[in-house]
Parts: sequence; structure tokens; C-alpha cells
Amino acid sequence: MRKKLSHVDAAGLPAMVDVSAKKITARKAEAQAIVSLPAAVLKALTGNELVTKKGPVFQTAILAGVMAAKKTPELIPLCHPLLTEDCQVRISLSGNDVIITTSVTVTAKTGAEMEALTAASVAALTIYDMCKAISPLIVIREIKLTAKSGGKSDFSRG
Repeated sequence: MRKKLSHVDAAGLPAMVDVSAKKITARKAEAQAIVSLPAAVLKALTGNELVTKKGPVFQTAILAGVMAAKKTPELIPLCHPLLTEDCQVRISLSGNDVIITTSVTVTAKTGAEMEALTAASVAALTIYDMCKAISPLIVIREIKLTAKSGGKSDFSRG
């Protein structure tokens, strides 16, 4: 049995999902992105923060992630506009990897998965942008949804 794509109408054309019959519930989504930094970039670390000519990298990435979550429907064509009630972007280091974790909470008829994924993606891109002058060998990888709750089905990668 093949599942029907949610954002395609009967004629096979792109279509926004009709959520008018859905119940408003509290929903939360979490996502993660990993940015691998080469040694040249790691040398610029002072404590747990990178500072380049553009400023404090991780602090800027956190702000960029929050801003991106709120603008997700402007970036993803068929995404419903949601009132973001909470958006958290956390950054930690593990070896040469920057681990970006995001969580977005809404009370709505549809989930916040795209907002959490967009926050993680833009935070990762911000780190790349602010550090690319030091080294072009930065790698963004593993952008993924890690959990969601509050809709008709919950999900967790565990």
C-alpha cells in the first residue's frame, strides 16, 4: 500500500493541506543539525564560543535560528503560518562537531516540524557563513527531526 503525499492534490499538483477540521492542540517539535569544523576553525575557539570578524558565532546562530523558525512559512511554500509560542536553539560542542538542537512549541491545528528543522538549518548555515573565511572545509550534516508531539501521532528517535 502506497501512502498518498500530503501536499499533492488529486491532479498531482502542489496543494496546501486543509487543516480546517483538525483540533487545536499543543504541539512541540525538536530537530538537530551537526556542523563539523576543521582544525583551523577550532583554533579560533575561546572557551565555548567562536568569535570571528563578524562577531560571536554561536550567539548569532542562536538568534538566526529563532528568527528562521518564525519565518518558516515565508521560506517553505506550502507551510502553514503558525504562531510560535516558544523556540529554543541550543549549541554545544562535541569534539570537532557543533551540535545544534532546536525545539519549537505552538498551539495550532498542525505541527511545528518545519519550524524546528528550519531553525536548525539556518543556525547551521549561520555558523558556516561566519566561519567560511577561516576555512571552506566546514561540513553541515545530519539535519533531522528528532521528536514531535501533540498531533495525531507522536515521534521520537529515542
